[in-house]
Amino acid sequence: MLKTIVLLTASNIFMTFAWYGHLKNTTIPLWKAVAISWGIAFFEYCLMVPANRLGYDKGFSGFQLKITQEVITLVVFAVFAVLYLKEPLHWKYFVSFTFILGAVYFAFMK
Repeated sequence: MLKTIVLLTASNIFMTFAWYGHLKNTTIPLWKAVAISWGIAFFEYCLMVPANRLGYDKGFSGFQLKITQEVITLVVFAVFAVLYLKEPLHWKYFVSFTFILGAVYFAFMK
């Protein structure tokens, strides 16, 4: 389970930079941003596919893998937004994350 979470986290770091890293430099042409993002996303897929395969083989359901990936995505993005994009972390985001953690609870409930 830990290996799946580590791979999903690493994958989401690549994904976040692929999808949002270009926002700090909007002067580069869009086609270059897309090409660079695709290059970064390749590494995301190289980690995401094995993470999902491993997690599924170890007993995660498809739904559990997806909800786990979404929580990791939000945590990685929150760190990225604060540290890289220099955006404030408002209390309303904490409330939103709390509701998502509720979704995780129900997804893994027996």
